[in-house]
Amino acid sequence: MTKKLHMSLNFSNLMDLKLLSTIIISMRNFITNFYRILNICKEFAGNRVNNLGNVSRRGVVPKFSDLEVIALGITAEAFHVDSENYLFYRLHKECGKELPNLISRRRFNARRKTTAILMGDIRKAVAKRIDGGEDVFCIDSKPYI
Repeated sequence: MTKKLHMSLNFSNLMDLKLLSTIIISMRNFITNFYRILNICKEFAGNRVNNLGNVSRRGVVPKFSDLEVIALGITAEAFHVDSENYLFYRLHKECGKELPNLISRRRFNARRKTTAILMGDIRKAVAKRIDGGEDVFCIDSKPYI
């Protein structure tokens, strides 16, 4: 009986280690894709933002730009991150060097609301460029029958 229990504990520890290494790798991929998406946002924002990536407004110029807020939101959606609390905990803890000007979760949510129109415009422009008038599309999911 104790031998079976010991084997199941070892197996569960192995599963935990496997999941943890997957999460670590995905945070590296998260940062890489964040910067890729940020470059795409810069390309499609055009003259709607200034050279720092911010919508023109009065007040203090934020260090974490509006385009970075948009790119972070899109990247989180692409990685299916459900918990912003968990995302910002991981970003602040593990990605301080890659994102030195990262804002708090509360400020991120406030800024995301103010940049919602720009985010929608960027999404529409990207979708318009991707759409080449194809008749057939490949969807990355299993079809229901």
